[in-house]
Amino acid sequence: MISPESAPDDTHPAAEKVRIEILRSMTAADRFRLLSDLITTGRILSLSSLQQRFPNAGPEEIRRRHATLLLGSELATAVYGPEPQPMTKG
Repeated sequence: MISPESAPDDTHPAAEKVRIEILRSMTAADRFRLLSDLITTGRILSLSSLQQRFPNAGPEEIRRRHATLLLGSELATAVYGPEPQPMTKG
């Protein structure tokens, strides 16, 4: 359920009212599609951030580091093995 407490502090009350009306008018399929798009966008941003932080990492290393972000270090290590150590300059 959408509540006033979920509104960001910087959102004007009139804008928040419109947002709630739009969300309430959406079908379940539309809400699911919106959620799916948000998850996809979050994944893209997360992977892009890892690629910037580890520019020499290949796809497998990026996926492994992403697992740590999603699952936490302990579970990711149990499932995928140890996380690669960053390369040192020198």
